[in-house]
Amino acid sequence: MDIRTTVVTRSFWGAAVLTLICAVAGSELAQLPYLNLVGALVIALLLGMACQLAPRAVNANRAGIGFISNKFLRLGIILLGFKLNLIQLAQAGVKTITLAAVVVTGMVLLTYNLSRKMGVERDLAILTATGTSICGAAAVMGISPQIKVSPDKAERQRENEVLAVAIVAILGTVFTLIEIGLKPLLHLTAVQFGVMTGGSLHEIAHAVAAGSAGGPVSLDTAIITKLSRVLLLAPAALIIGWWYQRQTTTANTAEGRAKLPIPWFMAGFLLTSVIGTWLPLGTAALAGLVKLAYIFLGMAMAALGMSVNFRVIFQRGGNAFLAATLSSVVLMTGVTIASKLFF
Repeated sequence: MDIRTTVVTRSFWGAAVLTLICAVAGSELAQLPYLNLVGALVIALLLGMACQLAPRAVNANRAGIGFISNKFLRLGIILLGFKLNLIQLAQAGVKTITLAAVVVTGMVLLTYNLSRKMGVERDLAILTATGTSICGAAAVMGISPQIKVSPDKAERQRENEVLAVAIVAILGTVFTLIEIGLKPLLHLTAVQFGVMTGGSLHEIAHAVAAGSAGGPVSLDTAIITKLSRVLLLAPAALIIGWWYQRQTTTANTAEGRAKLPIPWFMAGFLLTSVIGTWLPLGTAALAGLVKLAYIFLGMAMAALGMSVNFRVIFQRGGNAFLAATLSSVVLMTGVTIASKLFF
């Protein structure tokens, strides 16, 4: 083994240890009151940012951090498919699936176009739109690989990822508290409140926290409604990849004939959901696989946090945050009306 290989190997293992500590700590801290509104992935991201206070440790493992933020992200999303029970989603009915499709499609278009009109750059606008519309941080990190950038723009892409994750985390937490506060004023049934929270809130953790305020029926409905949106992550990644390629195509013939960017790790996401639904793995095994998924995703988020530029993020985040706030108000209002009329 030559010196370069030895250095890369040490960098990987050093980065693996650092990010694993952040991911496990994030998972444990997310079980605490109030912090469960934030979620394990966002906490892992914040802990990764905190690691920049020890720059020598981060810089020494830079190569490994890049590997983990890329490869472990895909592995985590594949394992996250075990969380989806396709039979339960089918039993939720046409109304729930239709609502999810309308929410995801409408909110991606609204948030993206609103962001662009406010001067937000295209890459950040689409990441913020998908995080707001589908499933928060996991959606941001699942869609980001579809945005192909040159090596010299990789750092800016990481900044956009962190910005989008921060926006959906903050807004999801705020709107969770708002919806819990509005519950006694809206006079919704348990099912209607579950549809409202699952259909409008950003992260799974947010839907669980708010849905539980309405009791077990509300919680179950919130989870099913939210997972209906999560299921659309795979087709959304394919469509956005195709759209992005068309947007960036030049007059060059070779570029015009580029292959459709198929997110193969999303095929793994769907495959694991099929396996988890129809193979008798057992409740404990499925829970363990989902836990492992969040560990891998937490490691990827921590690695991302170790490489962000705070100054640039604070300079560029204002308009994207405002656009996502306005679209989140529209989302909450629209889903609340739909829950009243159709559920």
